[in-house]
Amino acid sequence: MDKSNNLLQELSQKISNNDILFFDMDGTLVDTDFANYLSYKKAIESVTQSVIKISYNSEKRFNRSVLKGVIPNLKETEYEKIIQEKERYYADFLPKTRLRKSATDILFKYSKTNKCVLITNCRKDRALITLDYFDLTDKFSNIFYRQLDDNKKKINKYKNAISCLDISPKAVIVIENEQTEILDAIVAGIPAENILSI
Repeated sequence: MDKSNNLLQELSQKISNNDILFFDMDGTLVDTDFANYLSYKKAIESVTQSVIKISYNSEKRFNRSVLKGVIPNLKETEYEKIIQEKERYYADFLPKTRLRKSATDILFKYSKTNKCVLITNCRKDRALITLDYFDLTDKFSNIFYRQLDDNKKKINKYKNAISCLDISPKAVIVIENEQTEILDAIVAGIPAENILSI
């Protein structure tokens, strides 16, 4: 039995029709790491007007922190421009993304019987073009995108969605791949046994 079947079996033992499934996107539902890296690489070269040697690391997602480590001497405005350009170039690399079978099998099965919600820390435009690319948008009753507080800090996406939907965290089943986000789900009151790590 493959991992996907094991997860479906595990889920079927704990889920009822009243449960709400929260899906993360990047790394959980869709593997976007390589497209993300290529988008950053193209954006860096566009903004700096030079070829920068940056190796792809499949173990670590390329993000703002990695960017500042790779090119530590840029001005803050240049970092911001790279991030803007990276978002713009992402669509060019959609063919380099791929669905994660274990999570999409769960989504395809339970979107017919349960409320499924996308909870992602990515920006709205990128989330929508990714979902549209794979015809997944209509599988979700609600979509929550990256939210920042007044100090421009990322907010707990699980707390935000639970509050907006006005639901009990005990009624939520989480499908997530990132450990820090799993901790955020627990902080939001979702029972650890309701969290499936993909």
